[in-house]
Amino acid sequence: MKIAMGCDHGGYALKEDIKNLLTGKGYEVVDCGTYSTDSCDYPVFGEAAARKVASGECACGVVICTTGIGISIAANKVRGVRCAHCTDTLSAEMTRRHNNANMLAIGAGITGKNLAERMVEVFLSTEFEGGRHARRVGLLDAIEG
Repeated sequence: MKIAMGCDHGGYALKEDIKNLLTGKGYEVVDCGTYSTDSCDYPVFGEAAARKVASGECACGVVICTTGIGISIAANKVRGVRCAHCTDTLSAEMTRRHNNANMLAIGAGITGKNLAERMVEVFLSTEFEGGRHARRVGLLDAIEG
């Protein structure tokens, strides 16, 4: 499975940790940047990762900035992306189960490495339930116009 990743300078170290975790588990990671801790603009990298997911090149994505908020907003601007900003494993599980989220946003300044790695593992291993939730996801998708 291909996973798109993107981050800004505030999320760089955590992105590298998660990227190593994922490649160690056999996932193919498409790194959309940034590639250092030099100050940069999170919308550029959130959009780049989201476009990989929306196009189908990647099955899902993980984006990281200091809070996770800005980069999740950027990713959600791309049609076909449902990026959930999560701070715990239950939210990471339920956003897959009920919202069929295809991207996970994490705040590196808020969420430690161990929790972030577990959130990614839960997000990637949880299946969408469908059923009544499919109708609701359809309603979300219809908002895009």
